[in-house]
Amino acid sequence: MTDLAVLFEHPAWFVPLFDALDRRGVSHVALRPDGHFDPADRRAPAPVIFNRIAMSSFLRAGEHPIFHTMALLDHWRRGGARVINGPEVLAIDSSKARQLSLIASLGLAIPETRVVHRVADIAAAAATLSFPLVVKANIGGSGAGITRYDSMEELRAAIADRSLPSSVDGVLLVQDYVPARNGTITRIETLDRAYLYALDIAGGGAFDLCPADACQVPGAPIPMVAADPGPELTQAVEAIAAAAGLDIGGVEVMIDDRDGVARFYDINALSNFVAKPVDVLGWDPHDRLVDYLVQVIREARG
Repeated sequence: MTDLAVLFEHPAWFVPLFDALDRRGVSHVALRPDGHFDPADRRAPAPVIFNRIAMSSFLRAGEHPIFHTMALLDHWRRGGARVINGPEVLAIDSSKARQLSLIASLGLAIPETRVVHRVADIAAAAATLSFPLVVKANIGGSGAGITRYDSMEELRAAIADRSLPSSVDGVLLVQDYVPARNGTITRIETLDRAYLYALDIAGGGAFDLCPADACQVPGAPIPMVAADPGPELTQAVEAIAAAAGLDIGGVEVMIDDRDGVARFYDINALSNFVAKPVDVLGWDPHDRLVDYLVQVIREARG
């Protein structure tokens, strides 16, 4: 039996991971979230399952695997498999509302937000905030489902012509638009709930700031540099990872240019790492990821 099953959906993002596993001679199988499973059959495809399903999968297929994967991962774990970024992590990853609630429960700052599930409630929610603001899909990915509105009139017009963002679960966030200092956000990656590396990513107000090479438009790369977030932000992100049960993933934070407050706004359980990591970081995080996977496999073997 193979030692590791990698469950993934995006056709290009995980080539570096599979290459790293091959270099280390780790026995693994690549699985797509297709077909069906029998709830009465507890056999898992491997003793260790690595969940790599992206929230942005709904952009690539109307019949996306997000909710099916939650049930599948739970099923395999009940059969005895060790699941990395399991169903409870996927449940957090698939809800920006839950992410913000978790972050705020730790005493950390977030953008001021209202969560709604009816279009009829959006204007009233917006009236409790200041403009500009954004309306976000609860399940997003790669910047999808985020629109800025500069006035109540503009927002009411979007409501009237039904041009608001939509979320596959029907939940929307009405949120203060935070001007990021220097137009930069910081993405802090963790592995086994500990700091791995950080990037400063220049977005200038854009919402799609995926740092991996497979996300970027040829000829228009997103400017990013390795960063030292300092102990305060590092400790905060490690606390978020621990509270979320995050085996591997990133947390995004920006410094509010209005008051200098660090506002955490996203937990991303799908870390496909930075493009050209040796050039940007000076080392390849896939090597440490495989070290971690090898250790988990050993523990699963007993």
